[in-house]
Amino acid sequence: MVYDVVIVGGSYAGLSAGLQLARGRRTVLVIDAGQRRNRFAEHSHGFLGQDGRNPGDIADEARAQLLAYPTVEWLQQAALKAGQCGEGFAVVTADEQRFEARRLIIASGMVDVLPDIPGLSERWGKHVFHCPYCHGYELNGGPIGVLAATPIAMHQALMLADWGPTTLFLNEVFEPDAEQLASLKKRGVTLEREPVVSINGHADITLASGRVVELAGLFTQPHMHMASPLPVQLGCEFEAGPMGDFIKVNATRETSVPGVFACGDAAVAAGNVAIAVGDGARTGSAAHQSLIFR
Repeated sequence: MVYDVVIVGGSYAGLSAGLQLARGRRTVLVIDAGQRRNRFAEHSHGFLGQDGRNPGDIADEARAQLLAYPTVEWLQQAALKAGQCGEGFAVVTADEQRFEARRLIIASGMVDVLPDIPGLSERWGKHVFHCPYCHGYELNGGPIGVLAATPIAMHQALMLADWGPTTLFLNEVFEPDAEQLASLKKRGVTLEREPVVSINGHADITLASGRVVELAGLFTQPHMHMASPLPVQLGCEFEAGPMGDFIKVNATRETSVPGVFACGDAAVAAGNVAIAVGDGARTGSAAHQSLIFR
């Protein structure tokens, strides 16, 4: 069987893309490795109608709704290889199954590589975050830390001052110039140059001198890379993002490879459930129309 579309990645963007295609009565196979990027978080925020829900529950309900359409199939596997096959594409999974489709949607997301500081990774998604819109409000105006991993920490620190008193921990990553220092002062951001040794307690930072700074929450800038090898194998072009490269797409969410579309975190330099769902809807409808009009 040749599917109309194979979607690699069954999180929010992939599910949303699949729903548009299913409602267009197209045959769809979703191949998903089961590694949602936000699986470490207990609550999802900022998604209209779903604010405060467990992100896993949102995904599970969306999957059940998608699979209610008779033209949709789901495979719990990692997609390891992909290439062009005739006028379409072939995808090979980890268990060596091979599937063909007329169109391919990459919705496999990104992997976060966190700063190597003791205590940080086990608090990721619970007390250590990257998105203020997703988690800033729940800190209830308490003290907020920004741990510099890249110069993008400046942007985070200037933003987060709206959510609570903010301290920027430079951790010897970079030194703000005069203009940046003036911006930090204007926003009321405290600057801490002493190196960070570890994260303990709730989200408390221990500095090299032994001093402990208690925080309601901590934000940092993970480096991101593709969760799937498929975009490189297919020859997709990439764009440089603030924390890692992402797939370059045009206005219809098609990549530089005709017939291959991309959506969600892999194709948008922002990680947010609402954005992923919206981007997936655009991509699914664009892929559907490409089957009709070319």
